[in-house]
Amino acid sequence: MATIQDPLYVKLCAKLASKLSISLASARNQVDQAAAKEGKRDVQTRRALVQSMLDALDRSGNDRVANLNSLLKNSEGNGNFILED
Repeated sequence: MATIQDPLYVKLCAKLASKLSISLASARNQVDQAAAKEGKRDVQTRRALVQSMLDALDRSGNDRVANLNSLLKNSEGNGNFILED
């Protein structure tokens, strides 16, 4: 049987996934890997790691959606760019 997941941890991972434009599983994987590097696997440490990642993204002001939009606009003039498949 699968273990019961901490709702706050899942919510924080969902916010991280949204900000990074990745899947929830990928976001959780990133947090799990960071926790493993520190040698700590408890839920409190993982929550703190997710929160620090979110804070770092907020401080950097790096808007990945805006970056993707600008890349798509620049690529439309390229002959190899396919808008629809």
